Amino acid sequence: MTATTLDELCINTLRFLAVDAVQKANSGHPGAPMGMAVMAYVLWDRFLKHNPDDPVWSDRDRFILSAGHASAMLYALLYLTGYDLSLEEIKRFRQWGSKTPGHPEYGLVPGVEVTTGPLGQGFANGVGMAIAERWLAEHYNRSGHEITNHYTYAIVSDGDLMEGVSSEAASLAGTLKLGKLIYLYDDNDISIEGDTDITFTENVAQRFQAYGWHVVGPIDGMDIASVDSAIRMAQAENSRPSLIICKTIIGYGSPNKAGTGSAHGEPLGEDEVRLAKECLGWHYKEPFTVPRQVLAHFRQARECGQHYQEEWQARLEAYRHAYPGESRQLEEDLSGDLPQGWDSDLAGLFQSEEGPITTRGASGRVMNAISSRVHALVGGSADLAPSTKTILRDKGHYGFDNYRGHNLHFGVREHAMGAIASGLALHRGIIPYTATFLIFYDYMRPSVRLAALMGLRVIYIFTHDSVGLGEDGPTHQPVEQLAGLRSVPNLVVLRPADATETVEAWKIALTRRQGPTALVFTRQKLSLLDRTALAPASGVQRGGYILWQAAASPDVILIGTGSELHIALEAGKLLKERGIAARVVSLPSWELFDAQPKDYRNSVLPLGLQARVSIEAAVTLGWERYVGSEGIAIGLDRFGTSAPGKVLYEHFGLTAERMADEAMRLLQSRKQ
Repeated sequence: MTATTLDELCINTLRFLAVDAVQKANSGHPGAPMGMAVMAYVLWDRFLKHNPDDPVWSDRDRFILSAGHASAMLYALLYLTGYDLSLEEIKRFRQWGSKTPGHPEYGLVPGVEVTTGPLGQGFANGVGMAIAERWLAEHYNRSGHEITNHYTYAIVSDGDLMEGVSSEAASLAGTLKLGKLIYLYDDNDISIEGDTDITFTENVAQRFQAYGWHVVGPIDGMDIASVDSAIRMAQAENSRPSLIICKTIIGYGSPNKAGTGSAHGEPLGEDEVRLAKECLGWHYKEPFTVPRQVLAHFRQARECGQHYQEEWQARLEAYRHAYPGESRQLEEDLSGDLPQGWDSDLAGLFQSEEGPITTRGASGRVMNAISSRVHALVGGSADLAPSTKTILRDKGHYGFDNYRGHNLHFGVREHAMGAIASGLALHRGIIPYTATFLIFYDYMRPSVRLAALMGLRVIYIFTHDSVGLGEDGPTHQPVEQLAGLRSVPNLVVLRPADATETVEAWKIALTRRQGPTALVFTRQKLSLLDRTALAPASGVQRGGYILWQAAASPDVILIGTGSELHIALEAGKLLKERGIAARVVSLPSWELFDAQPKDYRNSVLPLGLQARVSIEAAVTLGWERYVGSEGIAIGLDRFGTSAPGKVLYEHFGLTAERMADEAMRLLQSRKQ
């Protein structure tokens, strides 16, 4: 069999494994794999540096299928090249308990680098991976010792390029001159609703050239030699990211559906599958057929991968001998482990504090102390670092003239910032953080959700957390954002009440490795809680704790978070003056508190007849789970307004007097 004939047989094997999987499931997207197969085959067969026997080898090339609806093709690639994915799993495509879900899921099967499906996210994740590769290379590579040197590839679709997040990420990638970022654009002119001419007529090449990208094509994406040549051209360009525009035909080979929207998101149908196989000269009658010579060819990836990694391992051993200190630090960064003593005496940062301090300011001090001990801490803000207090001092600024910096500048690009941070975490070697005002969580929510779905170690810093920010008015005053954050599974939200709780919140964020953490901080200054008369701030580790109480068996439980905990404490003392025994509970993290043993939760919020009142400068949605059906949640179920913060708290009833009065009314109603 000639090489050309074998190549064509391999490509058709990719196509029809995907088509058969979709047909058997009676659900999925057959068209994209049929059109993308040439691009995917050339990239994986001739260029991709990877080892199926060690899918997490640190110097592998990264491959992202940003067009996640073409997942059946990715599963075929993984099976054929020898990853731990069986043909039986491909036959169970989209079924309960399978390793082949409708869109690729990170962590479910080896070789899937990122969860994709929401379009544009994979595009932006790849930018984060390329940033991480360059950062590690600059920190650790030495002359004659290249330990980090790999590409980030992706296949992206028309839909990816329509989404705004890809525009944000592409603009930043071009600015940063990320030369090892290579994307193949599946330009098939079709979306679900039909021809893209109805919505997408821009000149993509000119657009990406304007971003500062190297653009190759348009080329014939159905031609092996053209794709091969284009990738080589992209690799030769090391000062700009590359976009290869590949003209393809969705549903290629399907006589009645090729080039149409109906090939996108529904099975071809048994008759059309048969016709497509006849059209492409696929003479195997049984579905899921993998010719012996095809499997043998694809499985060469294992031998090649082992060779790649063995060569790298030899370089690593030489590096360890020549640069033992750098080697140890690199391995610590890649492992994600924290050095011994990284959190020692962080609380001591505020022992001599004489006046009130914002929790955003306290956070800035804490993270700078941490960054002097944790080399992998890298991040930045969406053009708000002076306000969010997130600059790492003396750590340099990442840019095209200095890829060693720990401070990233995302520009006013919250959505891409969140997705890029996920890419940094996925790559490994970096513990990423992002920062913006809490109100702008809305602009990055899809990226946060996917980070939680993937279980990534990302730290989100949100400041200006309430109407307490004052005069900027309702456009900048968050009220529903806390509820939105708390609604995301596997995201831990922490809203500390002072500098000492801020220290504990950062400890949680750094040690949490199975999901992201949101740290929510104030713009307004808050007094340091006097821990000599109150419970220690270490209670934050359990999500909620008894801060203060007038008696062991209180009549009233007052619950607060963040800046409003101070109001709750004042209300508790007002009630004491009125002869009412109150307990004040700090509840900075609902998620951590709910994860505690039942006995502990009941010890803090007992199931007795106590009246309960909560206070938080946000919508009251969700507080019923802690105050009960008869309790009172004081909050802000409306938008704010422009005025000084103290004035707003008074007018909106976020006061100790009101909290104490509400508690008294509850007690009186219970007596009646």
